[in-house]
Amino acid sequence: MAVINENELQYEALLTVAKQMVLAARTAPKGRGVNNLGVSIITGNDIHELANTSRDIGEKADCHIFERDAANILNSAQAVVLIGTRIASLGLKYCGLCGFPDCASKDKEPDIPCVFNTTDLGIAVGSAVSIAMDMRVDNRIMYTIGMAAQKMELLGKEFKIVYGIPLSATSKNPFFDRKK
Repeated sequence: MAVINENELQYEALLTVAKQMVLAARTAPKGRGVNNLGVSIITGNDIHELANTSRDIGEKADCHIFERDAANILNSAQAVVLIGTRIASLGLKYCGLCGFPDCASKDKEPDIPCVFNTTDLGIAVGSAVSIAMDMRVDNRIMYTIGMAAQKMELLGKEFKIVYGIPLSATSKNPFFDRKK
């Protein structure tokens, strides 16, 4: 009989959950069935680089929450799930939910998101974190980490809105009750 220490299992288990989160995000409903999402998992040194980029953003923008979140993932995250969206309209003739009368008008402003892009992203993020919750894995949705990932183009240059979801398995979720 072998004794397997929990420390040996944690990382492997977290990666399994992260992979399930990727599947949940991928299979989440999308407007008109059009997929504009990108989803990845980062670990190891890539988390260090992500934290450094977030810290740099915070220093340059004088916005301490980027530095706080950078330290938080550096100290606690064993994996980070990234979920982002391209900005691309769905080619609808009648909608106007983005503030433009139709997709053709919106497409003249390519940096303004289609409402379906951000809605689909939100549904995918919610689906992913529900998996983490079901598996009792510590997590938090962080736009700061997502902005750092977007700056680094970790999902690709075309992904303009990104969220990061750090994962950890500890006695208390390290991503909450943080210093402001």
